[in-house]
Amino acid sequence: MNNFDGLLDKVKSCNIKKLAVAVAQDDAVLEAVSVAKERNIADAILVGDEDKIKEIAASINMDLSSFEIIDVKDVTEAARTAVKLVHDGKADMYMKGLIDTKGFLKSVLDKEVGLRTGKPLSHVALFEIEGYEKMFFLTDVAFIPYPTLEDKVGIINNTVEVVHACGIENPKVAPLAAVEVVNPKMPATVEAEQLTKMNEEGKITGCIIDGPLSMDLAIDPEAARHKGATGRKIVGDADILLFPDIHAGNLTYKTLVHTAKTKNGCILTGTKAPVILTSRSDTCETKVNSIALAAVVAEAMS
Repeated sequence: MNNFDGLLDKVKSCNIKKLAVAVAQDDAVLEAVSVAKERNIADAILVGDEDKIKEIAASINMDLSSFEIIDVKDVTEAARTAVKLVHDGKADMYMKGLIDTKGFLKSVLDKEVGLRTGKPLSHVALFEIEGYEKMFFLTDVAFIPYPTLEDKVGIINNTVEVVHACGIENPKVAPLAAVEVVNPKMPATVEAEQLTKMNEEGKITGCIIDGPLSMDLAIDPEAARHKGATGRKIVGDADILLFPDIHAGNLTYKTLVHTAKTKNGCILTGTKAPVILTSRSDTCETKVNSIALAAVVAEAMS
């Protein structure tokens, strides 16, 4: 799978998944849900203020006749109602609408009707970047600020499940740092080496880990050859870019979005079902790509 067209082709082989949208009275989200429905990526249950949903739908020429709408005016209760649909198996994926992230995550973590699994939650972003023959999975760029070694193990395990669902059987994981050698004064390099050893010892499975790696060695084969690093497990062909902290991850994510020609999609993982946590500033295409990524992961989890 080298691009989002490949991901969308993979969606076609899946059963149509159902999306529960929390507080659905959001024009950008409704537009994305409508496109996802038209492309047979996913169906949706819209939970929120029915009057406002209908008003917005009319303004964007969206046909609501084939969508189920559950009228819940209160924002908190709408999120709880939507997440319960996923918790109870009546929907396969959960998506944020017009609700702040804190309130949305509170519903995800609700002890009674939420999507807890006991695993740490983490975020993964899938990028198609013009000029590269493969896609990259970036993690964690939005959820865990300063991941510990244990957190990084959880992030890798969560992300590897997503990558497997996308059809990559043994992804290459690059724990990134500023340099590609271990320096005791740089904790990110020490933890990268520890993750590599844990992978070699069979404590982290389903992938190949090689770290620490600088970004150029992780994504550029020519840089690996130039630096004489062709003996590494990863020589510019990483699938998963594991960032040392949220600053490195988020800065890279936003740099790509705002300066390069890219397509991307993002989901929250470590949950009972895929969670689509997009921003209002994300394009409709990004939201649709996120729904498609969630659908492929939901199929693998079913």
